[in-house]
Amino acid sequence: MKQTAETTTLTTATFEDLICEMLVRLGEDPVREGLLRTPERVHKAFDFLTRGYHEDPEALLKGALFTVSYDEMVIVKDIEMFSLCEHHMLPFFGKVHVAYIPNGKVIGLSKIPRLIELFSRRLQIQERLTTQIAETIQKVIEPQGVGVVIEARHLCMMMRGVEKQHSAAVTSSMLGCFREENETRSEFLSLIRQRTNGT
Repeated sequence: MKQTAETTTLTTATFEDLICEMLVRLGEDPVREGLLRTPERVHKAFDFLTRGYHEDPEALLKGALFTVSYDEMVIVKDIEMFSLCEHHMLPFFGKVHVAYIPNGKVIGLSKIPRLIELFSRRLQIQERLTTQIAETIQKVIEPQGVGVVIEARHLCMMMRGVEKQHSAAVTSSMLGCFREENETRSEFLSLIRQRTNGT
């Protein structure tokens, strides 16, 4: 791609410079008292909210693999999730439910929430986030199957666009026996419904 003076300026500008420019274009005064440290704060916030780009999901899971004879469903549900949508860079948030059936190996339970956080700390769409979680677990521990369901609310829908305050998006990824066996999938989904209905 041919570089112009404008793109050269963008590539050499600091993160803080870009935020100052954005504030000016929004009609604000970046040197007024309330905004003086905003570029620095925004930089730190985005470093935190996108730190998943610098982490290896497979290494995370491989560090906590255990050999077992257990072959019943393992479920970790109601895991809080916060991410940024890649279309508007606005937050979406909700709950993630993960289940798998071991095939000789399990992963430490705390690694599942950490895996979710790793992928959610990137610019995302909910559909991709759902499949990334499921496919990583399937690849690393090779279980009989994996099921992932995410229920989330998107501020890009709640604050702008259709402005629907109570709408939620639900996505799922079913691999292995969760896709092939209706009974396994139904058991997983039934357990989620029990939580939702408070039974």
